[in-house]
Amino acid sequence: PTLPVSEPLLADKPEHLFERGENEVIPQDNPLGFKLDVPLHKYNRGELYNLSIVRGTLTSEERYVINHHIVQTILMLNHLPFPGHLRSVAEIAGGHHEKMDGSGYPKRLKREEMSLPARMMAIADIFEALTAADRPYKKAKTLSEALGIMAIMCRDAHIDPELFGLFIKAQIHLQYARRFLAPEQIDAVDAPALLAKAGLAS
Repeated sequence: PTLPVSEPLLADKPEHLFERGENEVIPQDNPLGFKLDVPLHKYNRGELYNLSIVRGTLTSEERYVINHHIVQTILMLNHLPFPGHLRSVAEIAGGHHEKMDGSGYPKRLKREEMSLPARMMAIADIFEALTAADRPYKKAKTLSEALGIMAIMCRDAHIDPELFGLFIKAQIHLQYARRFLAPEQIDAVDAPALLAKAGLAS
């Protein structure tokens, strides 16, 4: 354009859009059953677009990149020559982001479609992530905080409530805490209240 021209302070422009290559699109009929919503663009650097994120700080394109790590996990593990007794490693490791109501990823499995070890792995993964002190982006939760969050996740059909109940009743959380958590993280846990919050007791 002929100068001078007006330039908006913030804008979404065509050059902000980065196309996704065909080889990066997961086919609907893929043999491993992945059911991820693949955004049209690989990246969208639009300024207004990025300032209009409804929840959190990630665009759908960025969230897809993060969620895709579990696809890579399953693909890699499926190529390893596991002995017979370890044949289900890919299914167990690859299911910790699935939810009991089928709204998780990468396969949108429901509770009855998941193995018992895969549902157990999801609980272990979440508990470890909430209480870990080595994450630079967040502060480690106390026992009561972490378990309170997980009880709500039971109500939201995110994790298996019966296994969470066993996790509490068998005091697995406490065994883990004594070995791996800092003393200041180990606070009092009201087991009956947690079970009630999880929908397991009145």
